[in-house]
Amino acid sequence: MRVKVDLTAGDPRYGVDECDPLPPDDRAVHGAHSGLESLYRRHREKLVQFVGRHTPVERAPDIVQQLFVRLAAKCLHGEWSLAAPDAYLRKATVNLIRDEARQARRRSANLHVCSEDVPLSAGDPVATLEARDILARLEATMALLDPRTREIFLAHRIDGFSYGEIAVRTGLSVKTVEKHMSRAIAHVSRHLNV
Repeated sequence: MRVKVDLTAGDPRYGVDECDPLPPDDRAVHGAHSGLESLYRRHREKLVQFVGRHTPVERAPDIVQQLFVRLAAKCLHGEWSLAAPDAYLRKATVNLIRDEARQARRRSANLHVCSEDVPLSAGDPVATLEARDILARLEATMALLDPRTREIFLAHRIDGFSYGEIAVRTGLSVKTVEKHMSRAIAHVSRHLNV
């Protein structure tokens, strides 16, 4: 049992409940942080609406919050000065939306289907055996590849990295990555009779 004793009853400065956030007067806000707070208060709703038009609505507040977290980090490092805050916030928000979309593509988020949305039926034993056979053949085929070629093939086909990204990660040229991919595709085609 919790007993709440109000020692400051009647004093308007202390009319805050235990779970309420502290009022602005009680916060220690100095310099750039006060500017960031006013920027947040002025632009948050507009940015949430903007993001909501380009992403799922439930993700919009998170993306805007991420934007201001990054700005706060810049404030801590002394990089705070915006000549045109409206344009900067809009461009930074667009960049965050693009980053989110790029990450979603890599994770194949658009292909995810919640198990609750799909009616489950009894599995087809023949289809299950065929799928297992194909997987076993594919694993055996992939095991025959050179480790570097296999790594590049999986990075492109499974993880969704571009040739340029793979080249940067592996330290190879884009042409070399293309050659590894050609070898891998030819090898898989030969062994699986695709």
